[in-house]
Amino acid sequence: MKKIGLIFSTLVVALMISCEGPAGPPGPPGFDGLDGLDGQDGINILGTVLEIEGTFDAANEYSIFYEFPNTVEVFESDLVFVYILWDETDDGNGEFVDIWRLLPQTRILNQGLLQYNYDHTFFDVSIFLESDFDLSTLMPGDTDNQVFRIAIVPAEYGQTSRMDPSNIDAIMNLLQVEEKDITRITLD
Repeated sequence: MKKIGLIFSTLVVALMISCEGPAGPPGPPGFDGLDGLDGQDGINILGTVLEIEGTFDAANEYSIFYEFPNTVEVFESDLVFVYILWDETDDGNGEFVDIWRLLPQTRILNQGLLQYNYDHTFFDVSIFLESDFDLSTLMPGDTDNQVFRIAIVPAEYGQTSRMDPSNIDAIMNLLQVEEKDITRITLD
């Protein structure tokens, strides 16, 4: 009886293994669908870097105000850092490299102390000058066509101890933002 079961099992296994043959003919083609309408642009919740350029003067009370666009969503818990284009340097190959500094930044001038500072909400950023002297005595190099970068860092990134907010390159790497991805705005 055991021999019959063994023979039967061997026969079944042999049949199962030998059931492979050539592939069958392909099935009928499917129907092509119609392209749908493009949806609305989404909101960036992954963090972003914006660049603004503006001038401080008496008309704007030595303050630059920037409202975040609808394409960038900022939550109350997010971190907002503002950097000023402080200088440029030569990289040794004839290319210029920007030097960015995290605000606030203080300058010691002949007139006294000047500080570039900022505050923000989840709707906007206000960059302003503070001093212990009359701001109308400032030279155009301190007020005109100043360039700032605003980095919006989601709260979950801000909880890592490895983040160095003073280094704009580290923030851009964290957010995976490249120079070509930065939105540049000139304010009136």
